[in-house]
Amino acid sequence: MSSELENADLLTDPKAESERILLSPPDVGEPERDALLRAFDSGWIAPAGPELAAFEAELAVFLGVDVEACVALSSGSAALHLALIVSGIGPGDEVVVPTTTFAATAFAVVQTGATPVFIDVSAQTWCIDLDLLQEELERRDKSGQPQVAAVMPVDLYGYMPDYSRLETMCSYHGVTVIADAAESLGSSLNGQMAGTFGDVSVLSFNGNKIMTTSGGGALVGPTEAVLHARHLATQAREPVLHYEHNEVGFNYRMSNLLAALGRAQLQGLPERIARRQEIHRTYVESLPELTWRKASGSEEPNCWLSVGLLPEGFSPSEVCAALDVAGIEARPFWKPMHKQPVFANSGCCGSGLASESLYQRGIALPSGSTMSLADVERVAGVLSLVLEGSV
Repeated sequence: MSSELENADLLTDPKAESERILLSPPDVGEPERDALLRAFDSGWIAPAGPELAAFEAELAVFLGVDVEACVALSSGSAALHLALIVSGIGPGDEVVVPTTTFAATAFAVVQTGATPVFIDVSAQTWCIDLDLLQEELERRDKSGQPQVAAVMPVDLYGYMPDYSRLETMCSYHGVTVIADAAESLGSSLNGQMAGTFGDVSVLSFNGNKIMTTSGGGALVGPTEAVLHARHLATQAREPVLHYEHNEVGFNYRMSNLLAALGRAQLQGLPERIARRQEIHRTYVESLPELTWRKASGSEEPNCWLSVGLLPEGFSPSEVCAALDVAGIEARPFWKPMHKQPVFANSGCCGSGLASESLYQRGIALPSGSTMSLADVERVAGVLSLVLEGSV
């Protein structure tokens, strides 16, 4: 078969019209269906019940933390919000946020009345630039400027910053660490699971994450913080017959039905992680034209999304559009927060060039654990044609 015919086959495959290859669809089946029916039949159709308690306990076991260390919530965004509140963050405080992240990280800071202070990321790790962070914390101490109240590092696409250095640095300056591990469930660093770093950590079980409860998230931390978060998540209702409230609360608790779904998903999580890691290895081998983030020797990323940097001169948006025509969903790298219209008046510690360069070159490829080898090869083949100028 000629190369022209091979190229035509890639572009006219039925998947391009009827079976799109999605970025990160849920991987669910009979175990999840059975779990939902079990919860439904129990009569616990509420944000309370035995499935919820069991999910929190099983999640704690997976993470290697105390059973009392997790509270399951309605979303990762709710978990971020409560993590800030139980850490004492509020109006007048400043919180350092890496400028390369999903907007929910920064939005949660604003929702508490605090102000996000954006900082550039490292071109090597794609996570918060620890040299810049150290400079900022030291500058504030020396100048007499009020110190930031917290730092919210983000585990980007399943990769983590050097938490040992970060935690030591923040402890020295008296700064709280709230780890946004929404994208890294199942990743590990020096043998420690993502979601267990910092003073408190946050996880997400959104529909596109490596495991899902449809929506959902969790806060992980010391017992006192978790108990406070659980109290606030149930409208801060005091344990009396009538409705009594000493604090402003929120309707943030996960439902018993979705917790049952989470239990089934958690059982299959190791297999889904292994599959996404395999997909990532295939992309790296098939697409040497892209630059890939390399994990350190002590780091095992979950490969939630396979993200690479396009060669200079290629626009991620244009490449995504070309892939879309072939029935393949892809997305550009996260746009820096300091470049978002909603934060137009915010600056960025550091030049911002690293985060802007990642945005200008980065592309996230389909990474779902339901993908077949043929799906992965098709994505790589079409992308190669796009980069060759054949599409």
